[in-house]
Amino acid sequence: MKTGGGVAFAGLSIAALKLPMFGVSGAKQDPAQCRATDVSSSQKELIISNWPAYIDPRKKSTSTTSVFQQRTGITVDYTDDVNDNAEFFAKVKNQMGSCEPINRDMIVMTDWMAARMIGLGWIQPLDAQSVPNLHQNLIEPLRNRQWDPKRTYSAPWQAGLTGIAYNAAKVPEIKSFEELLTRSDLKGRMTLLTEMRDTMAFMLRVVGADPDKFTDAEWSSAIERLEKVVASGQVRSFTGNEYIQDLAAGNIVACEAWSGDVIQAQFDNPDIKFVTPEEGLSLWADNMMVPNLATHQANAEEWINYYYEPETAAKLAAWVNYICPVEGAKEEMEKIDPSLVDNKLIFPDTEDLADAFDFMPLTDQQSQQYEGDFNNVIAG
Repeated sequence: MKTGGGVAFAGLSIAALKLPMFGVSGAKQDPAQCRATDVSSSQKELIISNWPAYIDPRKKSTSTTSVFQQRTGITVDYTDDVNDNAEFFAKVKNQMGSCEPINRDMIVMTDWMAARMIGLGWIQPLDAQSVPNLHQNLIEPLRNRQWDPKRTYSAPWQAGLTGIAYNAAKVPEIKSFEELLTRSDLKGRMTLLTEMRDTMAFMLRVVGADPDKFTDAEWSSAIERLEKVVASGQVRSFTGNEYIQDLAAGNIVACEAWSGDVIQAQFDNPDIKFVTPEEGLSLWADNMMVPNLATHQANAEEWINYYYEPETAAKLAAWVNYICPVEGAKEEMEKIDPSLVDNKLIFPDTEDLADAFDFMPLTDQQSQQYEGDFNNVIAG
């Protein structure tokens, strides 16, 4: 999750400065061997770890959580203790790498971390017959991801876009990432993100490479370009999602931005605009997954299937204001909040995402190298 939802910004997010992803020696597991007996039929319980402010208020009798509990009889122990992907990984890596339980039935991780955990064999495959709504209703742009092409292990909770935001009262429209990096009226008045994959995906596009598949030479070219931009004084700073407060306050006039932040900021300041750069958009998702040794997998699958019902998905999207991953939710939103139906940051058209890109999965060695290269640049 790259910011909060509802009526307030979330506290911490994956925008917080990351530490390099060091290898976990001997941590790879076989999900078929590292699994627990599923006691869902006798224990109607479900333990979930998700990001802060990423669900509608749970205590209301009409909330999505309450309706799920009423319908299924499953008691949900929901904790918003995922403040940062790397931080959460560090918290659970010893247990998961040793095939020990983390006492959770579901965790929600952003694409790159989901890919890492799946690659390490820490995630249980979902029973496709238990989550038919996922496979029927998942929007096309979130299908066929390199790291989980058939959504065997993961189900997007919400998705978002990385693009450009600017204050239209301060500067003219910014049409491309190249402009963001070079325009003189933005010098020292713009920010980029501390999340390596977000910022470097655009830097790769700027040098003509494909973030979905690039070489070490193309990476070096992109890093060199970023070094030159930083040395020129163009970038005021690299930030987490605090950039949105600076943009609203006028401390900066433009920035690399996440769509969820911008929707929230626009409620108070309509001059803040979100732009699809000429280079395209970075499309990402936070993904529900069942960790090894979960004891209530069937209950977790019931939760996934429920949130892939269009009506439920629309209720959730109306609160969190992220891209809804569920086909049919836009039509249901007409009944809930018609003002959001045409919001393309929640319901983008297929053509809006035609140039959307991902960041290719990295090996441990690549991750260490690339994170190190990037942190060296942003540290000055």
